[in-house]
Amino acid sequence: MSTFPTFEVLPAVDLQDGEVVQLVQGERGTEKTYGDPVEAAHRWIDAGANSLHLVDLDGAFDGERGNADAIDAVLEAVDVPTQLGGGIRTAADAIDLLERGVDRVILGTAAVENPDIVAEISEDHPDSVVVSLDAKDGEVVVEGWTEGAGISPVEAAERYEELGAAAILFTNVDVEGRLEGVATEPVRELVEATDVPIIASGGVATLEDVQALESAGASAVVVGSALYEGKFSLEDAQNAIGE
Repeated sequence: MSTFPTFEVLPAVDLQDGEVVQLVQGERGTEKTYGDPVEAAHRWIDAGANSLHLVDLDGAFDGERGNADAIDAVLEAVDVPTQLGGGIRTAADAIDLLERGVDRVILGTAAVENPDIVAEISEDHPDSVVVSLDAKDGEVVVEGWTEGAGISPVEAAERYEELGAAAILFTNVDVEGRLEGVATEPVRELVEATDVPIIASGGVATLEDVQALESAGASAVVVGSALYEGKFSLEDAQNAIGE
């Protein structure tokens, strides 16, 4: 079964200090707060979300999961598939989360520093590892987008496909959180270079952006700020795809 049988819109539930936030270009101090994570999760599911995209931002920045209780509360409260990233640094961490009910773990820095972790987790839990590739100026960046990894997104995606990644989460940091639109060309390049699903993230501001990423070949899109700011509704986004 494909990870995404049809194009999906994934609402983002990004957590910082136990609350839902959205950052601009991933920088701490730029956040806007949107309240309780469980309430946000219910809101998106009630609006028709088929899956949720959860991120522990404190984990992403500090290297250890800082919102475990809030995430557990969301997992207990929802009955749709979830993918979770932020602060998952070891195979044991990932497997623990998968066994507690997360459907897919998102690995960023850990996969860049130790690519074999992808194969290690996938061996017992196939189709469960999403590798997060964040790119700035055409280079993969790690450690909360602060350090260049010296590799292009396409080179990295090809490597992780061989190691068993279920999908690639591609975030274009250049447009992230600005609500100024998406860059489709890097997404198209990844789609053409690999056979694994590409989940696009960053910069979605309009329904046209969602459609453009679908047209570029992405299998799913993560939407955060645009939904929280009411630029369009989840229902509108789902109605706009496949047209």
